[in-house]
Amino acid sequence: MTVSETLNIAAFERYARAAVEQFPEPFRTLAAAVVLRVEDWPPENILHEMQIAEPLELTGLYEGIPITEKSVSDPAPLPDTIWLFREPILDEWRNRGDVDLETLVAHVTVHEFAHHFGWSDNDIAKIDQWWL
Repeated sequence: MTVSETLNIAAFERYARAAVEQFPEPFRTLAAAVVLRVEDWPPENILHEMQIAEPLELTGLYEGIPITEKSVSDPAPLPDTIWLFREPILDEWRNRGDVDLETLVAHVTVHEFAHHFGWSDNDIAKIDQWWL
C-alpha cells in the first residue's frame, strides 16, 4: 500500500471499521446501526454549534442520542452518526509522532462510540490513559 493509500478517506474508513469489528458483543451489534462518516474537515455548521474556532481541534464527533438515553417510544429523526475528520487526525498524528495512524484512527473511533454507549468525556478520561 502506498503512502497516499494509507492517508486517504477510504483507508480511514477501513481503520475505523476494523476497530468496530474488534468490539466485544453486545457492543459490536449495538454499533452496527450507527452511520460512520469520514470527512476531510469538520463542517462549518458543526464548528459553529460547538464554538470551535480551530478546525484542527476536532478529530471526531458523535451525533445522536446515547443508548442509555434512548426510548422505544421516542422517534429517531436521524440515525446516530460517528464523524471522523481526516485532516485534524492527520495533524495530531504528525504532531504526536509516537503512534501509528491506524491506532490513532481506532482510538478516535472508540472514543466517539463510547459516547454512543452513554459515556461522557469525564467517564472516558477516567479509564483512558491515552493522553498521559
